[in-house]
Amino acid sequence: MRDEATLYDRIGGEATVARVIDDFYRRVLDDPELEPFFRHASMESLRRMQREFFGAALDGPQRYSGLALSHAHQDRGITVHHFNRFTQHLLQTLRDVGLEQAEVTEVIDRINTYADDIVGRSTVSE
Repeated sequence: MRDEATLYDRIGGEATVARVIDDFYRRVLDDPELEPFFRHASMESLRRMQREFFGAALDGPQRYSGLALSHAHQDRGITVHHFNRFTQHLLQTLRDVGLEQAEVTEVIDRINTYADDIVGRSTVSE
């Protein structure tokens, strides 16, 4: 049994992840460069899937049951620039919900591990 709390637990678990996802997507949908990617998406389904994804990515009890990220984002025209804007919105959201800088950095580091799958490249160099 592990004595060390998971990142998921350290940030506040399910309640914090839900708040982050809701606040984050408000920002993303207000961004004129990112909003078009979500224009035809069911935001309720997306938020539900993202809560699951973030929970799993942060070592919470959830299992991500969605499509592989590379498949879900394939041929959507998402560039490194878009991914960086997305990450900046996430960074600001994490700060605004009051996470400590160490946890903010760790969350961003975890999400950045998926950059190649999201932008459809084997290396991110832009």
